[in-house]
Order: sequence, then structure tokens, then C-alpha cells
Amino acid sequence: MSRLFVVRHGQASFMEQDYDKLSTVGETQAHLLGDYWAHRRVLFDRVYSGPRVRQIETARIVGEAYTKLDLPWPDPVIMPEFDEYHGESVMDACLPQLVESDPMIRELHHAFKNSRSLNEQHKTFQRLFEVIIGKWVAQEIVVENIESWQEFSMRVYQGLSKIAAADSKGQQVAIFSSGGPIGVTVQRALELAPQMTLRIAWMARNCSFTELLFSGERFTLSGFNAFPHLDDPAVLTYR
Repeated sequence: MSRLFVVRHGQASFMEQDYDKLSTVGETQAHLLGDYWAHRRVLFDRVYSGPRVRQIETARIVGEAYTKLDLPWPDPVIMPEFDEYHGESVMDACLPQLVESDPMIRELHHAFKNSRSLNEQHKTFQRLFEVIIGKWVAQEIVVENIESWQEFSMRVYQGLSKIAAADSKGQQVAIFSSGGPIGVTVQRALELAPQMTLRIAWMARNCSFTELLFSGERFTLSGFNAFPHLDDPAVLTYR
């Protein structure tokens, strides 16, 4: 059996103009993960990353810890299969119409626009995001020219199959990705329904890792959302 670690990227720059970059906290989270693994000699035969800056940078920073200790760190291979689903695009496309037609979404949007603090703004946005994406995953709303949840899930499955096909027995593999692909990876192991998969995706903390055993096309969940390296509450984040 080989072992797969799927890492969620460090905290991105939420609510900033350029979301796709690590925040200062996100960089710290990645350094902590790298130090934790490197000092325990958790070595990898292959490393992959999704194409987003926040994913690539998390892998790079983790790798720095290995370099400092003269430990091997494979050059990460960028795989578009492990990109996140396009949730922001779904929000942008659907929100105006849903504000007009859905009283709950209208109320959540009003609460978000009238938030009195940054923390309150984050919470109300997350709730609004969860409701809209939940409707999209359930196919209650359809957005043209944007990859559907079903297409996204199939894309991640294809990426996992490529990794399995390249496997030699007893390897350790790391993927640096996002919450959505982590949820779909767990779905593959546990045969979850789409709505439960989405809940799993939202549970993954920034820079946590999920561990699976795999052999051929068989994936078995060994651990989910682990973050022993994040022992300071100040660096425990979901967004």
C-alpha cells in the first residue's frame, strides 16, 4: 500500500482584492507544517500541487523546511485536476437573481452588507456562500459556462486515477490543494453523497492534512483534517 497526504493550502487573503495569495498567517501555517514533517522525517516520493498560487506557495514553503535539513523534497508537479471548484464565479453569476427571488438569501446578503466588524463580515459571507453553493451542488441552480459540481468531482477523480496509475508500491505522495478536492477525495474513499462531500470540504482547516492509503484504484481513508502542527489557536483558521 502507498500513502497519500492531501494538504489544504494555508490561509489565503480572504476579502482582499487578490484572494489567491497566502496571508501572513497562511505562510506561518505552511512553515509549521514543513517543520513538523521534516523533523519527523516524513519523506515523500512524489509531490503534486494544484495550479493556484496559494496551493503552489504552500508546497514551496513546506519544502523549504526539508531543504534546511538537507532532506529530499521532490519538485512539485502542477496538476490542474486539483484546482478548487469555481465557487466565487458561481456566487457572482447567481447572487443578483437570488437576492431578488429568495428571501433567505436576501436577508443574508443584507446582513453581510451591513456587517459592523470584519469578523461579522466574514461570518455572514461564509453563511451566504454556503447556502448558494449548497443550492448549486444540489442542482437547484445551474450556471452556464462554469464547470458544474459534477464536472469538478469527475476532474478530481481523474487526477487521483493519474496518481494511482503512476504509483510504485510503498510510496508516499503529497498533494497540495483546497477544501473542495479534499472533500471529493474523501468522497471517493467513503462513497459519500454530494451534499455530505460539500460539508466535508468545509470542515478542512487551512494547512491541515488528510491521509489515505491507496493501491491501484482503491483509496482508504486513514485520517482526516489533522493539524498537530497548529498548536496555537491564533493559527487555526478555516478561511
